[in-house]
Formats: sequence, C-alpha cells, structure tokens
Amino acid sequence: MSSADKNLSSYTSVNINDISQKKFAIVISEWNNSVTESLYAATLGTLLEHGASKDNIFTSYVPGSFELTLGAQRLAQKEDIDAVICLGCVIQGETRHFDFICSAVAHGLTDVGLKYDKPVIFGVLTPDTYQQALDRAGGKHGNKGDEAAITAIKMLTHL
Repeated sequence: MSSADKNLSSYTSVNINDISQKKFAIVISEWNNSVTESLYAATLGTLLEHGASKDNIFTSYVPGSFELTLGAQRLAQKEDIDAVICLGCVIQGETRHFDFICSAVAHGLTDVGLKYDKPVIFGVLTPDTYQQALDRAGGKHGNKGDEAAITAIKMLTHL
C-alpha cells in the first residue's frame, strides 16, 4: 500500500462499510516502545476517524514482537473480535536474531489469521536502523500504524 514517494500514510480510498459495530483488537509490543506507541496512536486515530467505536477497540500489550503471535491468537479466538492488528518493531542488529524473529512473527500471525478465519494484520516494522523506524512511525515516511488500521478496515469491508 506504500506509494511511490514512500509515504506509508497515503492509501487508496475505498468505499468503507459501516464499521461502528466491528470490534478491533490491537496487540502492541513493548519493545522499542517509543516507536510502537507512535504506531498505536496512528492505528487508533485512523480506526476512530473511519467510524470505529472507541468502546469496540481493545488494546493489549506483550513484551516483544515475538510474543505478538500468542497475543494475537488469544484475542483472535474470541468470537466477538472481528480483526486483530499487531504492532511491533524489530531493528536489524549484528546477529541473525532479527531474521529469526521477523520470520517467526510473520509466519505465526499468518497462521493465526488462517486458524480463526479473520484478519490478523502485520503492523511490524523491520528497519535496519532506529532512525528508519522513527521515519515510519510518524516521521518523513508517514506512519505504518495508519496503514495497519486501513488494512484491517479494507479486509473487513471486502470480505
């Protein structure tokens, strides 16, 4: 959904159904919390801007991005939750830890969505540097939290 100018907050407008009765769960990694809290603020704001009810948005925190999978599963298994949005940030380091975490989280969240037949959104930044993370969490490249919220809305609108 990124545009050519790499502004992740730009997205194609769609006919959005009424989402005021839809229930959203947002799972947020506490690791790199200055980044993930900015992603959360954008996600929440975008959901509300498009008609979600604040009473129908549930927030849960997990220690790190690796734990997003179990957090998402616990929320997705609730029948009244329509979509789960997962927010995290894994910054490339000097070891292969980055590769293992990113791969496990991507596969795990995909599996949760398929298991519970509902949108589970991958709103996890995987930048090379902390500055790149900031640039995508409200900086010069917009806010990936906006994109995560719009993705959840589009999935509910188009399914």
